[in-house]
Amino acid sequence: MKKILTVAMLMGISPISKAQTNSDPFQQARKAIEANNAIYADLANKNDGSILTRYTEDACLLPANAAPICGKENIAKFFKDGPKVHVKFTIQHLYGDASTFITEESYYEMTDLNGNKLDEGKVIVIWKNTAEGLKMHRDMFSSNKPVSK
Repeated sequence: MKKILTVAMLMGISPISKAQTNSDPFQQARKAIEANNAIYADLANKNDGSILTRYTEDACLLPANAAPICGKENIAKFFKDGPKVHVKFTIQHLYGDASTFITEESYYEMTDLNGNKLDEGKVIVIWKNTAEGLKMHRDMFSSNKPVSK
């Protein structure tokens, strides 16, 4: 009887232990995404292609009111000579299993280099786990400002 009770207790504890273990990769992914988001604009501002290190080889940007921009060469053209800005991302939710893909739902606030607010909006990024760590695979963003006519 004592053995059955011990086995039953261990079986009951097992899912809890597994849930706690499974949260670690997700927490690591959140830290990696937050670190990436913190330097994203700085890499884009360099205008040297270093922003491309954050994207998979077959990544796509999905900007509002525009066709998808796929492949590193086209993404480089999108960022080339873009405005110099600061961007702060605030993660709202992360979804996924942390082993293959993670979806990030965030808000962004964009300012010029003097701190004047230029824009704010939302972002959905699908992060792909690669041999080099998490990379942006799909990057969708849009402003909260109404479209000007």
